[in-house]
Amino acid sequence: MIPDVDSDSIVYLNGDYVRLGDAKISVLDRGFIFGDGIYEVVPAYGRKPFRMAAHLARLERSLAAIGIKAGRSRDDWEKLVLDMLKRSPTADCMVYLQVTRGVAKRDHAFPKNALVPTVFCMVSPFTRPDAPHREQGLSVVSMPDLRWLHCEIKSVSLLGNVLAKQHAIEAGVDEVVQFRDGFLSEGSSCNIWVVKDGVLLAPPRNNLILEGIRYRFLEELAGDAGVSFESRPVSEAEVAQADELMLSSATKEVLPIVNYNGKSVGSGKPGAVYAKLRAGYDRAIAAL
Repeated sequence: MIPDVDSDSIVYLNGDYVRLGDAKISVLDRGFIFGDGIYEVVPAYGRKPFRMAAHLARLERSLAAIGIKAGRSRDDWEKLVLDMLKRSPTADCMVYLQVTRGVAKRDHAFPKNALVPTVFCMVSPFTRPDAPHREQGLSVVSMPDLRWLHCEIKSVSLLGNVLAKQHAIEAGVDEVVQFRDGFLSEGSSCNIWVVKDGVLLAPPRNNLILEGIRYRFLEELAGDAGVSFESRPVSEAEVAQADELMLSSATKEVLPIVNYNGKSVGSGKPGAVYAKLRAGYDRAIAAL
């Protein structure tokens, strides 16, 4: 029994719906041995998926990037997500999808014979950011980005992200802000946003960041709110001198960062651009 996990919850594994406590895979699954797989997380409010089409498109991009042929259409993935949401005991939840290359003898190279991918899906309760986080903001510290060079793939090989998050925990803050060669990349599991002189800045969409689904969404919200947006390299100095900092992810939505490396960001309180994006985000959820 794993602490804090409901072993009686229903999960999907390779075509079957089973109790989480009964779900089993081979120790030779390449996802277990090599981290050879990808995953996706679809948030849902009131059991209604949020931005599902964008999440499933990224799932398909990640599968294609590492050459896994899951043999499923977009409709198949959508049906699975909706089926899991019907089974969710909580209205606000997240659907976790994972696909690995499958089971084979341990060898780094792809097996010569086609494998049957392992497909796993579960739904977990998720609590929206609370008022203190939304209204008082978060604290972060900076660190070098030491991960691999294909961060655009949503891979289950997350050791670099795990170590980055642990760095934040040990520093007593909420998150890290990572830099590669002096330029902003992202947090341990979120995109980072910078505001300077009323302009919203984000790193370019390339292999050095995971393009979060909220990346395009916040760009849309900025446009709706009349906030200028620039996607370009953002220097470490620009982050340190920002008027506002924010982070975004599927479960954190969008939150303000008010303390960076022990110093206040701007006024030390959530800023005007954050307030506009936060309001737009809430309206989009309410419209589901």
